Amino acid sequence: MRFQAGMTLATALLLAGSVSQAQVLMGQEDFTFRSVKPPVGGAKVKRITVQIDPEEQARRLAPPKKTEPEQPVEVAASGATPTPGQGADLSNGGVSPLAPGSDDVSSTYAWFWDEIPTSITARQGRFVAALAILSKGPSGESVKAPRMQHMQDIAALYGTDILKATIGTEVSPALVLAVIGIESAGNPEAVSHAGAEGLMQLIPATAERFGVTDSKDPVQNIKGGVAYLDWLMKRFDRDPLMVLAAYNSGEGAVESNAGVPPYAETRDYVPKVLAAWQVAQGLCLTPPELVSDPCVFKVMTTTTASN
Repeated sequence: MRFQAGMTLATALLLAGSVSQAQVLMGQEDFTFRSVKPPVGGAKVKRITVQIDPEEQARRLAPPKKTEPEQPVEVAASGATPTPGQGADLSNGGVSPLAPGSDDVSSTYAWFWDEIPTSITARQGRFVAALAILSKGPSGESVKAPRMQHMQDIAALYGTDILKATIGTEVSPALVLAVIGIESAGNPEAVSHAGAEGLMQLIPATAERFGVTDSKDPVQNIKGGVAYLDWLMKRFDRDPLMVLAAYNSGEGAVESNAGVPPYAETRDYVPKVLAAWQVAQGLCLTPPELVSDPCVFKVMTTTTASN
């Protein structure tokens, strides 16, 4: 009886009550009730069959679930890579060196270093061997070099400035062109994530060190970059691989590691500049053999003749 009376009352409420379908608070509907008299005994009333879903009813009657606060995702900061041309000692910072005896698996050209010694003392015949191995990677792989036309365009724009800056130094114009080709691809407005600027990617400390006040000025940037290369040539006794490694990672990193540091970027940078050097050699009237040999770019003579 109580169940039937309850159902009768529920039916009356459904017929007479007002239910708001739009408002929901904590997962339960907001009902508005009003007083309704029960039907007179014996009166005939229409009955409505109501089907109740036990799971839905349990869901509605259950207290709201507590939402756990979202925990911040901790992302391990990747080690900053050494900045080309910075001349800073990154031997204890910047890029995390590999543990002794481990392989530099993150280096694209790790195969290059499988054949070329990294020790600062193993310079005998290393430059020639390094150039020869550039195109002899596994499965026909080779170190990617800039396009000759692109390098020629850079030489056409900045060849005169390069030639002037290298006069009286131990730096070949072809080496400068190779460094520019890899560092900035000839973009004088280039800026790295670490703040290195210009054609030869000088950070402020290196720029100041070599008298550069505006690194985005091509003439100043080239002078500063050449001055740094010349300084490194003297520091490392004209050893091309050590000079390039130091230009990328800092001379201190090379000295503290007694050779090419085990940084993936540096170990990719050195063979890439060597590949660019081979392209630059072909742009000289007389191809230089050493990174200290002179070079006059063919495009400069062509431009002079046309004028």
